[in-house]
Amino acid sequence: MKVIVNITLKNGVLDPQGKAIEKALHSLDFNNISNVKTSKQISFDIACNNKEETLKQVDLMCKELLANTVIEDYEIIL
Repeated sequence: MKVIVNITLKNGVLDPQGKAIEKALHSLDFNNISNVKTSKQISFDIACNNKEETLKQVDLMCKELLANTVIEDYEIIL
């Protein structure tokens, strides 16, 4: 089963990479850009045919390794 995990910073957490991108875009005269936010996507295959069990395993992976749940939110797509 194919798994995609999208990880984003929680609202209110400073995103220095997003700010740097926004500043660079402005320096290239793309002045109509604002609120640039960065995220990361992790994709992998998992050998499990039960959707509910897969979701449970991936959620545990996110909490224990893939995401920093103090500052990041995550979304699991199966």
